[in-house]
Amino acid sequence: MRIIHIVHGNSMGGAQRYALDICRHYVEAGSDVVALTRDAKAVDSQFAEAGVPLRHAPLRDYPDLFSSLALRPLIEAGERGATVVHVHRYRDALTAILARRMAGRSDVRIIVTRHISEPAKDNMLRRFIYRHVDAHIFVSEFSRREFLSTWPHGRYPLDTARLYVAYNSRSNIPAPTAEPQRGAITAMYHGTLRHGKGLDTLIHAMTHLRDTRMRLRIAGTGDPDYADTLRRTAISLGVMDSIDWSRNPTDPASLIPGCHFGVLPSSVPEAFGMANLEYMAAGRPQICTFNGAQGEYLTPGLEAIEVPTSDPRALAEAMRTLYADKELRQRMGEAAARRYAESLAWPHFIRRIENIYAKT
Repeated sequence: MRIIHIVHGNSMGGAQRYALDICRHYVEAGSDVVALTRDAKAVDSQFAEAGVPLRHAPLRDYPDLFSSLALRPLIEAGERGATVVHVHRYRDALTAILARRMAGRSDVRIIVTRHISEPAKDNMLRRFIYRHVDAHIFVSEFSRREFLSTWPHGRYPLDTARLYVAYNSRSNIPAPTAEPQRGAITAMYHGTLRHGKGLDTLIHAMTHLRDTRMRLRIAGTGDPDYADTLRRTAISLGVMDSIDWSRNPTDPASLIPGCHFGVLPSSVPEAFGMANLEYMAAGRPQICTFNGAQGEYLTPGLEAIEVPTSDPRALAEAMRTLYADKELRQRMGEAAARRYAESLAWPHFIRRIENIYAKT
């Protein structure tokens, strides 16, 4: 099988890591894999390190005929009946559809993964794309429902039998480890530093925990101006000395073994929280909002403590609960690791992807 991933973007975000893990798996399995990228060093270096051959294209907004022309020979080189083009946004699906037509290869299968939770756009161009994609993968049932909410009466412009749900996973998540036995109890947020992730709420929550020795670690990348705003907020509230800032870590999840629990108070609906998954895999309990797909893979009171959005006091009380109760942390962490292993670990995910590739 020839597998072509179109990987947009100039940095390694969630969609890029998702594509990288799938490509690495198929390279190791001996498949013919190619990644079509924008010639971005931050992206290309990681794909090259994984042994994934690279080709380049502009990957601009549509119409993007230059990218279709770059994709065409990659499609033509694939074996008939055994070529898949996997994309991660609908504008790249159009690029693939046009390249397939240019190559005269109706046998080539086009698959798109939708990594966001928003209603579908409904116009003539999008309807054309939806109809000509062979499989639409959603990272959660919540994401699928949001997509279909554009048509509340069920008059869908695409074949809903081509819609699949495959929960995210990662191929290199480390095994669970015991929590640190020395030092202060540490709560941790890792992920993108941007509005909507609840970071301002988290910093304000620390003002209600001055009587504890709790540490907060914030790790991730994002808008530098926003990160500076968060630090200024922490200084103005007098909690800066309680926060450790891990700037630009290559893999923020690698810091989880040094913490006691995760805190993910997102105020925007999450299509799928990879950070949620990474705390589960590491055997750590977590505190999070349940405003998106979280309830599909976490049970409040079992693997996680649920908090309302934008409520610093409620968040602080949940943090205090885990801070004070080692036995509760251990029990919830064990339940989280068990659920991850039983239904969310990499073998479950890649088996689902393999089945979707084979069905379309």
